[in-house]
Amino acid sequence: MTTIEAVRLQADQNPAGTLAMQREDFLRAGPPTLRQRKTDIKKLMEAVKNESNAIAAAISADFGNRSRHETLLADIWPVLASARFTLRHLSFWMKPKRVPVGLELLPAAGRILYQPLGVIGIISPWNYPFNLAVVPLIAALAAGNRVMLKPSELTPRTSEYLASFLARLYPEEKVATVLGGPETGAAFSALPFDHLFYTGSTAVGRRVMQAAADNLTPVTLELGGKSPCILAGDAPLATAAESIASGKLLNAGQTCIAPDYVLVPQQRRDAFIGHLQDAIAKFYPSLKANPDYTSIIDARHYGRIVRYIEEARQKGVRIVEINPANETLAPEERKIAPTLLIDPPDDLAVMREEIFGPILPIVSYNTLDDAIAYVNARPRPLALYFFGPDRVSREKVLSRTVSGGVTVNDTLLHVAADSLPFGGVGPSGMGAYHGEFGFETFSHRKAVFLQNPINGTALLRPPFGQIAERMIKFMLGR
Repeated sequence: MTTIEAVRLQADQNPAGTLAMQREDFLRAGPPTLRQRKTDIKKLMEAVKNESNAIAAAISADFGNRSRHETLLADIWPVLASARFTLRHLSFWMKPKRVPVGLELLPAAGRILYQPLGVIGIISPWNYPFNLAVVPLIAALAAGNRVMLKPSELTPRTSEYLASFLARLYPEEKVATVLGGPETGAAFSALPFDHLFYTGSTAVGRRVMQAAADNLTPVTLELGGKSPCILAGDAPLATAAESIASGKLLNAGQTCIAPDYVLVPQQRRDAFIGHLQDAIAKFYPSLKANPDYTSIIDARHYGRIVRYIEEARQKGVRIVEINPANETLAPEERKIAPTLLIDPPDDLAVMREEIFGPILPIVSYNTLDDAIAYVNARPRPLALYFFGPDRVSREKVLSRTVSGGVTVNDTLLHVAADSLPFGGVGPSGMGAYHGEFGFETFSHRKAVFLQNPINGTALLRPPFGQIAERMIKFMLGR
């Protein structure tokens, strides 16, 4: 039996048994040492380096065409960067933290101990099928946990490769991969993990949280939403257009933090559209056979994106299709030309749902307050982008809007900084990871109160006398 067949057999027959085995082994072995955790992460990092081209090939096969360079930049590099950052800082993260206990409790002391939770369940998506599976895996291993991973069925070649890849690195009692479709995913969500980490759509995220609630399993939900770009009145249009075009069209827009729509001052709208057309033509002079321009993942998602455009056309929305070589793109190729929708009405599906494709609505506004109100009238997004040199305008947007994260004068890059938390808020998610924030997500922060042999607590026990009365008055600040 091959490794893949063994993993599939185990997943199909008894994932609950795998969870029980991992938990039993975790309890028997106790928390892994710093050295053990670093060894686990180092061998993962070396394997990723050695197999990066094979990983890229598997992902491209799943997409039909996935830019190799995009995979190296967006799937491989973040994993290596996360591993390096974790190895550099893990010893500090693991150290017990001394904390004050308050004047009234002296001479006692306080400590916070970081303990692994146990067995972590990770459900990863199809759009960045290696990055979004392995980066949370690194955080879970750094915190000392065992892991069960359920990758997406929409990228079967990558999922099978991932299962084989991880099985060669770790024993099943440390890391196990569960392969299967939606029914497997639903059953996986209902397992009594010590923590469940999900990346994907808001709709499925609700079902994952409902399933986890039966076991009181804590969850981290990395969802999506409609991430806006706000261009201030003095934003440099050419620079902003290049950044927005590259952020939007990475992975053909199939990115949870991709710019979903652009708010631009009314008087600068047409100039900005021209700059966008120039930037996209520069990046993608052709589309059909261009290895840098990624295909839509499958026919269902392709059809969904086409319906957005057709609905806008039927409603009379001005549509700007950017197809520099005027190529005919056959549906079976699943490539859609970058498409701008100019001031579409709010009732269109494309303005209500996360786009996840190469469509970019351009929405005019009159004042910056109007742009802020437009964002705030909608569900809180996973990301927000602001372009403009004025500090006052920037701080106004930052303070009056709520989003998971923000990049100023660029797009996407806040997700690349391991020193920053990555996560959503409200409909775009709950909880965060990356760097120390991932370590803390998968750790229990145990409160420890260390009483000094010489202390005054006996004075606060009955029968209460005058000394207790004075001490209570002091504690109450009277």
